Amino acid sequence: MSTTTGEVDVQAHTSRLARAASAATAAGVDALLVAGGSDLRYLLGAGGDSFERLTCLVLPAEDGAPPALVLPKLEAPGYDALPLAELGVELVTWVDGEDPYRLVADLLQCTGRAPARVAVADAMTARHVLPLRAALPGAEQVLAGPVLRELRMRKDASEIAGLRKAGAAIDRVHARMAEWLKVGRTEAEVGADIAAAIEAEGHTHAEFVIVGSGPNGASPHHSLSDRVIQAGDVVVVDIGGPVAEGYNSDCTRTYVLGTPAHADVATGYAALLAAQEASVRAVRPGVTAESVDAAGRQVLERAGLAEYFVHRTGHGIGLEVHEEPYIVAGNDLVLEAGMAFSVEPGVYLPGRWGARIEDIVVVTETGVERLNNQPHDLVSLPA
Repeated sequence: MSTTTGEVDVQAHTSRLARAASAATAAGVDALLVAGGSDLRYLLGAGGDSFERLTCLVLPAEDGAPPALVLPKLEAPGYDALPLAELGVELVTWVDGEDPYRLVADLLQCTGRAPARVAVADAMTARHVLPLRAALPGAEQVLAGPVLRELRMRKDASEIAGLRKAGAAIDRVHARMAEWLKVGRTEAEVGADIAAAIEAEGHTHAEFVIVGSGPNGASPHHSLSDRVIQAGDVVVVDIGGPVAEGYNSDCTRTYVLGTPAHADVATGYAALLAAQEASVRAVRPGVTAESVDAAGRQVLERAGLAEYFVHRTGHGIGLEVHEEPYIVAGNDLVLEAGMAFSVEPGVYLPGRWGARIEDIVVVTETGVERLNNQPHDLVSLPA
């Protein structure tokens, strides 16, 4: 099966490889060892997976050997669409019975100097990390995440285009919610229809579907259950998935079936809406991630609802649904143009009801761009 989707932008990926090598140098590591997954897709345009056989991009720091993609020969056809030669990446294949970890070590030692420090991808499994350690006994192993996240959380124009496409696709699903969200149906039944619509509206698959009705809405990570949706229920619908380019959507809207069963829903939701708007307005270059979290949290504090907001305001998004930067108290990261993340305050009253409003936003040169544009009000559907 092919591991690539669409045409690889040679210029963009060549730049990413060069910047990753430079970042490795700055971090004091001799090479990045990147297994299959989102880091590999970011650098080469193909993710793949190692399974029990090693697939690994060997990316030396600046002034080192050229990068090389080590992979099982039987997996090579899945990478045929990659312009490796144009990217300056050597293809090194191996067959069962050969030692791929020795291949990696040889590539790193081809300049005659053994590496002292290598950074392994955060998602590389122990079944590969430990043999690599044995093949490079003199090299300290550190995580590659701190090196690569500095690149990945600053999206380029093609990445933002992918996120816009994903945002528009998930908006189309929310716009159709009245087709499925009805009294008498179970959360699981509604969720199955939503999952099918996520694909129909332009995603490769549904990565997650949350339908939290009534008291289930007070559990932020409730997924689906056999609970029957009732008149008066407030229902949290949090959905998302990747488009063909690999970039993800993630959007939450809250619905009510008829008149809310609880008298405090209207005032509570109004405060939540004001909090979400305050956090979005706070986004711009030069402010800290924690200040965006604080902007919305302060609104809920004034409304007496702060204790019911039990999670961070947001998370970065891109080739993964959750990645840097995290919009949370204590994160003094200064926001820059190109950073993309969710803004999703919520209120959760245990045993009663919950609500959340979530948009993906991108920091622009002068402020912020929302990538989700469905109405933010509590959406009333027929009971």
